[in-house]
Amino acid sequence: MNAHANRVLVLTAALFAAIALYAAEPSGTEIMQAVYDRPQGKDVQGNLTMTLVDSKGKERVRSLRQVTGTFASGEKKLMVFLSPADVRGTSFMNWSYDEAGRSDDQWIYLPALKRVKRISSEGRGDSFMGSDFTYDDLGDRHPSEDEHRVTGSESIAGEDCWIVESVPRDPKDLYSRTVTWVSKKTMVGVKREYYDHRGALLKTLTISKLESISDVWVILKTEMRNVQKNTSTRIEFSEVKVNSGIPEDEFTERAMTRGL
Repeated sequence: MNAHANRVLVLTAALFAAIALYAAEPSGTEIMQAVYDRPQGKDVQGNLTMTLVDSKGKERVRSLRQVTGTFASGEKKLMVFLSPADVRGTSFMNWSYDEAGRSDDQWIYLPALKRVKRISSEGRGDSFMGSDFTYDDLGDRHPSEDEHRVTGSESIAGEDCWIVESVPRDPKDLYSRTVTWVSKKTMVGVKREYYDHRGALLKTLTISKLESISDVWVILKTEMRNVQKNTSTRIEFSEVKVNSGIPEDEFTERAMTRGL
């Protein structure tokens, strides 16, 4: 084989390798990192309607105000209950950090006690205000906390999705594993399954309405269903505003006691 023919073969092989690399499906870690890095806007605010449904189908409705801001250190969220009267004034705040390995900071303010209480790591698995969400569910989990792998693809409500299984690196984590259906179009996890430490399905989170507001994908309707208790919690987000200029000092313990 002459030098010219050899050079052609080398270039052809390199070209096919580049095409294969370009066409390769992303890894589970790359997908979940893209979900985590998805643009959130500088801030998002709006009203939440939380509907708690017990095993007999009885509903309780709660109204909240929520504001979220993205700053140099990470994301900060503040939720304040507006009604009914027995929970009015209760507020919850979460600070998530961009640096890997650093856990969220969380606080809750209970008007009856007139004090802000920090949520301990042991309390992250507790129910949030009687809902099917735990305090841990309300945080922003960093992809480095889990090992991820793609297990397949599936279409959900017309959205082509990757299916990603995530197993915590810490065996003492709240869930033994989660499985997330990530939209290839929006990079939003439109469905997630949570498994307990027996390996049984515990809860399913489903997003039924998503809308692009000021180039930010905002989740407007979601439901967390506890399949073991036969209970569910629906959340609807309305009157949403994006990038309205919420300052970072709105996310403080003082703001929790003052309300929004």
